[in-house]
Amino acid sequence: MFWAGRDTLQEIASLGVRCGQLGIPGDLELNASLVREWKAALDQIQFSIVTVFAAYTGEDYTDIPTVQRTVGFIPNETRQQREQRTYEVSDFAAAIGVGSIATHIGFIPENQSHPDYIAVSGMVRRIADHAAGHGQTFALETGQEPAHVLRHFLNDVARPNVGINFDPANMILYGTGDPIEVLSLLGPLVLSVHAKDGDWPPPDSPQALGIERPLGQGSVGIPRFVEKLKEVNFRGPLNIEREAENQQERIADIRNAVPYLKKLVTSL
Repeated sequence: MFWAGRDTLQEIASLGVRCGQLGIPGDLELNASLVREWKAALDQIQFSIVTVFAAYTGEDYTDIPTVQRTVGFIPNETRQQREQRTYEVSDFAAAIGVGSIATHIGFIPENQSHPDYIAVSGMVRRIADHAAGHGQTFALETGQEPAHVLRHFLNDVARPNVGINFDPANMILYGTGDPIEVLSLLGPLVLSVHAKDGDWPPPDSPQALGIERPLGQGSVGIPRFVEKLKEVNFRGPLNIEREAENQQERIADIRNAVPYLKKLVTSL
């Protein structure tokens, strides 16, 4: 996945890929001029965007309590603004010809009668209906809750165009489950996939997140993950995601991940 305003299409294409997810920062103005720029750039190098991913102003992934307080649709004080922003991202995606949107919605409460659970499930339905008007799917990112909670939530939302953006590293970074085992449960709901790696949180720091690692160097077990994707009949793109503080390190890690992942896929 690459981010508007941080990466360029030419830079990403130079890594040996021809499709990917486009991340939209919360403060990026989504206007007609931007639509024209992206359409022209995509046409020029024959690059395909498979998903437009919405982020929101004010989100902070420092540690688990901060994520709970700031990320996605759970914070009540930003919920209305973020719902409107997601409609705008859906409209932008449609304008550049992309048939899927995705986001982190935050920590879903396990209690189905919790006010946040009720409010966010209604919000997801409304966004899904808006996306359906564009012929789009709406994918919710995994990781911030156990798999059974996410599956129950999707059952309650009950929209055929809503599913999962499966990120195996997030299950490890948040300590919510083994991603290979989880994929057996969630496989039929997976709309898109992140190829990302990481290590578990330290056992003596329950509020800390795990550490993201370059692909193949963490605890996911990327070869087993790719094999499991085949078992659950996922046939979509594997979108490499790497978040490093240093941009040069990030691009270098993605460059190394491309041949590594291609070799795994072709060996199956």
